Amino acid sequence: MSYFRITLRRSAIGLPSRTRAVLAALGLHKRSQTVYHPVEAQFAGMIMKVKELVQVAEVDKKLTKWEVRAERRPDSGFYLETAVPRMEDKGQKTGGRVLARLRGEGETKVVEGVRRENGGEVRI
Repeated sequence: MSYFRITLRRSAIGLPSRTRAVLAALGLHKRSQTVYHPVEAQFAGMIMKVKELVQVAEVDKKLTKWEVRAERRPDSGFYLETAVPRMEDKGQKTGGRVLARLRGEGETKVVEGVRRENGGEVRI
């Protein structure tokens, strides 16, 4: 048996009471809420009344609440676990007190910088 997978995409705020009643009859109360109904003429008619507000797909089986959540969760490979320090302006890293530049290639790096103390500048 196949089912309609109906997801509410637009809010019903400000719409006529008949339209809100159709959404309530479908069991849709919150945005991004998903419900499943069998493929029957009565549900197809209700979907046609609110077709601008919902997204519909025909599926073979109902998914549980947890399966729907797992389906929405993005792949873990798209997110960085730790923040990477950023270098700005060709190697200059600007902070509140220190302006430093890294020069050199390969494994050896030389740090040049200026630190401000007591109104004067001290070369590092």
